[in-house]
Amino acid sequence: MAPRDLDRAPRSRGQTEGVSRRAFITASAAVGGGLMLDLSLPLYARSSEGAMSRGPATLNAYIRIAPDNIVTLIAKNPEIGQGIKTTFPMIIAEELDVDWKNVRAESAPYDPRAYGAQFAGGSLSVPMNFEMLRRAGAAGRQMLITAAARMWNVPASELTTEPGVVVHKARNRKVTYGQLAELAARVPPPDLSKVPLKDEKDFRIIGQFIGGVDSPRIVKGEPIFGIDVSVPGMRYAVYEKCPVYGGKFVSANLDEIRKLPGVRAAFPVKGGDDLAGLLDGVAIVADKWWQANKALEKLQVKWDEGPSATHSTEGFAKAAAEIGKQPAGKTIKKDGDVDAALASAAKVVEASYEYPFIAHATLEPMNTTAHYRKDGKVEIWSPTQLPQQAMGLVTKTFGLKESDVTLHMTRVGGGFGRRLSSDFIVEAVAISKEIGEPVKLVWNRRQDLQHDIYRPGGFHFFKAGLDAQGKVVAFRDHFVTFGEDNKPGNSADMGPNEFPATFVPNLDLGLSTIPYRIPTGPLRAPQSNALAFAFQSFIDELAHAAGKDPVEFRLELLGEPRPPEVLQTRFGTQVGFDNGRMRDVVKAVAERSGWGKTQLPKGVGRGIAFYFSHQGYFAEVVQARVSPVGEVRVDKVWIVGDVGKHIINPAGGINQVAGAAIDGISAALGQKITFARGRAVQTNFHEYPLIRMSQAPQVDVHFLQTDHPTTGLGEPALPPVVPALANAIFAATGKRVRKLPIDPAELRTA
Repeated sequence: MAPRDLDRAPRSRGQTEGVSRRAFITASAAVGGGLMLDLSLPLYARSSEGAMSRGPATLNAYIRIAPDNIVTLIAKNPEIGQGIKTTFPMIIAEELDVDWKNVRAESAPYDPRAYGAQFAGGSLSVPMNFEMLRRAGAAGRQMLITAAARMWNVPASELTTEPGVVVHKARNRKVTYGQLAELAARVPPPDLSKVPLKDEKDFRIIGQFIGGVDSPRIVKGEPIFGIDVSVPGMRYAVYEKCPVYGGKFVSANLDEIRKLPGVRAAFPVKGGDDLAGLLDGVAIVADKWWQANKALEKLQVKWDEGPSATHSTEGFAKAAAEIGKQPAGKTIKKDGDVDAALASAAKVVEASYEYPFIAHATLEPMNTTAHYRKDGKVEIWSPTQLPQQAMGLVTKTFGLKESDVTLHMTRVGGGFGRRLSSDFIVEAVAISKEIGEPVKLVWNRRQDLQHDIYRPGGFHFFKAGLDAQGKVVAFRDHFVTFGEDNKPGNSADMGPNEFPATFVPNLDLGLSTIPYRIPTGPLRAPQSNALAFAFQSFIDELAHAAGKDPVEFRLELLGEPRPPEVLQTRFGTQVGFDNGRMRDVVKAVAERSGWGKTQLPKGVGRGIAFYFSHQGYFAEVVQARVSPVGEVRVDKVWIVGDVGKHIINPAGGINQVAGAAIDGISAALGQKITFARGRAVQTNFHEYPLIRMSQAPQVDVHFLQTDHPTTGLGEPALPPVVPALANAIFAATGKRVRKLPIDPAELRTA
């Protein structure tokens, strides 16, 4: 699955439920004694609605029970800070019935034959694996009970478990899992579709606040990230590419560079045309990374920049303004007669919105260690979100077989979608191939910002009509985005169900494209993170134009609860937007924030927004203050979310939600990538600021736990916070933020 597909899927994906009878579990004795369970399940099982989603790919999870009662879970998915290395063991431990203090977690090696799909993206880890891992734990518990029944020669029905032990109450006997492990390894595995699961009211681990299993190691600074990798004989490298994307190497002062201290090699690398793959560049290899990076300052390269050297942010904006005046090149969704409804509307509101390209700015810059051996075998150590894509790109680029490549997944120091791409991985492999030694490639911050796979910018030209009662009777958006021939580029599109689609009688969503050659891709809550700002800000404009309270206006627009659509998409049958669930989170956040009940001082305002993303329903209220010189400070954010029945780990869940909100605020307050002469302008954090601790607001997080399938939390809390902030600024100043990032000069009153 391509990176774009990974992050587009969850916008309307429902949780998969149930386990196919083809699922199976095998058992074997673990090395050193004990029990090892190998869980094999279909990647996508049949849903509770009876619909099949994609594919027969398998998931494999491994549970080890040692004689000392230590239970180890091999977590198959990359850990990128989303907490999956803690969440997966919690699910297993709950059904296995063990003490959390006896659980250990290990990250899996990359092995699709054993583990199926391994990736971190789309907030999919919990939805895809929740029931499967429950059943794995339940199967292990049943095997341990069967082993105890055989040992005591009693019916298994007489036995129960307590944490880490099997109990025979009739004879007051107990035996530990560790004592049973080897015997249990010889028990035929049960039918996973029939293993009994716990009554959810008896959960002891799921729903408890549990710290991240790696947190102590991170606090102590242990080397667990990709940038920490060290292998014998390793050199360090930097890789300089044309500042204009896809430009070709012509010449460089390589003889001069080779004479610099510590430099072992300096050479050009020939690449292709894939902007997310191996591109032309110059590699500098040295004994130490600092030496390579200092040598980079002396490097002078002549590039054939190509036609993309004409790209500029100013040019894009001018093109969008002209295109926006014309009819849309492509219709996304059309209901009723918008023109007629606008002509008869009591009030017509028009506004244009704009947001920039932005970078992921992960704190751990792109890096990979690679060793291309003389025998043609390649070994890679990399912080990747999508190892399967990385493996495919490496084998394709260098003409290798997968059996020739070993990929080690390290912990990831920030992903947010950036590490779904693998350009930095093939660069390291290419450098190692040239020098015949292991090499660690580390991008510097300038390269990290100027050669990102960016969140694309976009432009929206809205026009809506209100009737005499302030009800929306017509809604139009001409979305000008980036792509070719009205086909949006990676993460630059918009779907037909963007709210208020289906909630307005006359609606027209259209799209046109601006040609570009800049690498773009998913960033946390892709598409949604930008579309929410435009749509929810404009909806707030309509509320004020109607003379209505923003909360009441949104509830009126949502209407009375109605059954959600069942959508047939390329991802299978999916459940669409549930307005009843959204109404509930809107009401809850209004109540929790005391909406309309607090008299705010001058220059302070509150704004609200909601959004449906990655199957999560979130409504958020932001309180912000604006100084006379236009400086914005966010005081507090109230967030209410509905992601289904269970919050597996509230500690991790709250962190994910609060972190998403702070991410969104950080971007809104000052982050943009601008282009001039085809190249990115920003070079480091002084030009691309991240929010500081002193700027971070208090975040109040609350979950409505509803009787719906459990879904992911990494992304859906981000989209509403940006429009909620923009709407708060309007409430505080009477000035609309229609362009990101927020410009204090436009808010200045002094």
